[in-house]
Amino acid sequence: MKTVILCGGQGTRIRDVNENMPKPMIPIGRQPILWHIMKIYSACGFNEFILCLGYKGQVIKEFFLNYYTMVSDITVDLSTPNAIEYHDGDSRADWKVTLVDTGVDTMTGGRVARVKKHLGNDEDFMLTYGDGLADIDIKALVKFHKSHGKMVTVTGVHPAGRFGEMELAENNMVKSFAEKPQVSEGRINGGFLVMRREFIDRYLSEEPDLILEQAPLSQCAKDEKLVSFNHDGFWQPMDTYREYQILNRLWAEGNAPWKVWN
Repeated sequence: MKTVILCGGQGTRIRDVNENMPKPMIPIGRQPILWHIMKIYSACGFNEFILCLGYKGQVIKEFFLNYYTMVSDITVDLSTPNAIEYHDGDSRADWKVTLVDTGVDTMTGGRVARVKKHLGNDEDFMLTYGDGLADIDIKALVKFHKSHGKMVTVTGVHPAGRFGEMELAENNMVKSFAEKPQVSEGRINGGFLVMRREFIDRYLSEEPDLILEQAPLSQCAKDEKLVSFNHDGFWQPMDTYREYQILNRLWAEGNAPWKVWN
């Protein structure tokens, strides 16, 4: 089963990190967040990816065209043309990556429709965003999708609160303090979707202004063909500079919950 990743965003709210870089290429540690997302899928045996490119898509193409140089420490022997020694043995990836220019200004629904021809004959495909991480069990997600027989499975997560949360005693003494906790009630679309191929034919078009999260998924829900796979573990988008700092701190501390690979 192939995984489609939406990689066309500009990341306007996180431009202070690097305004010349597409959002999926913003680094967590040494590697772009896109690499981390792909590692989550790869750890569960899903190694075929279709990347929907948009804003500065050439940067993403260059990353994969020079993949081992980008992710490894290397030695270049200038006395021998093209002699390069790669030092990181764990950098090898059994990935097949299709990079598709889906338009700079195309919205999410149009992007998915424009990669349909690259899905082959697979009945189902996975879809996620190029800016969110989770400790999700992809195998369990796929198994759940196949069990209910509906058209779309969306991963429902508890959104993280925007501010710290304090629990107060009667005398206003702080009993507990949590920085940006996850909201305990209600769920939102956390990405990590599984879709039947026919969803594209029935609900999508290549129109550039078609937003997947509006009419298409809304109508799918009204048709009772949309099911939530509830995920109560770690989930964190990277929409702001503060969230970029949170993810990088977790990675630097060796406490990254989304690192489900060895």
